[in-house]
Amino acid sequence: MSRLERNWQYAEQYPNETDAQVQARRYSLELGIEPVSRAVAAQLSGLVAATAATSICEIGTGVGVSGLALMRYAPEATLTSIEIDPEHMRQARTIFAGAGVPNAQLRLIEGDASQVLSRLNLGAYDFVLIDADAARLLDYVELALQIVRPGGTIAVPSAFARGKVTDPAARDEVTQNMRDLLATVAESAAIAPVLSPAGDGLLMLTRLQG
Repeated sequence: MSRLERNWQYAEQYPNETDAQVQARRYSLELGIEPVSRAVAAQLSGLVAATAATSICEIGTGVGVSGLALMRYAPEATLTSIEIDPEHMRQARTIFAGAGVPNAQLRLIEGDASQVLSRLNLGAYDFVLIDADAARLLDYVELALQIVRPGGTIAVPSAFARGKVTDPAARDEVTQNMRDLLATVAESAAIAPVLSPAGDGLLMLTRLQG
């Protein structure tokens, strides 16, 4: 194992998690959901804390792993989380309730994210997480850029597409969509992109003023 690989492994094992996060991870595995890694969850928690985000939107609730991370250090924040699978949403409601997240700070919406996002207020969110259908990634990012405020941030986990983004032989739709997104934001004058190697990659896009 190389030094970089040891560093990556240490970073993945370093973060601690709450009992509710651990339980949500267990439920995720039982339902066949692959949640964000511990390191990515920790980065999400830190990003929300560092930016003092109070209005958060999540595309892809799962059973609440990333949602709990987003709310961990933001006791005054409100989370709007969208999930198309009713069983996942049911489990998420149980997880959030068990974690003590007040109902007044949580809006769980069951439905197609592309339809729900088009109904949300423009520029109303400080932070948007996109962890949903990778085949529709480009559409989700376009919609997210409309609802996030100037100075707000969009986070996209799995930015390496299971390591395939860096493999020239990988030509599937999901991998190509991610490559297209990475290339587009790198050249955009309206976005400040940052790519972290945590987990399977975490792409952070801050919408610039103006």
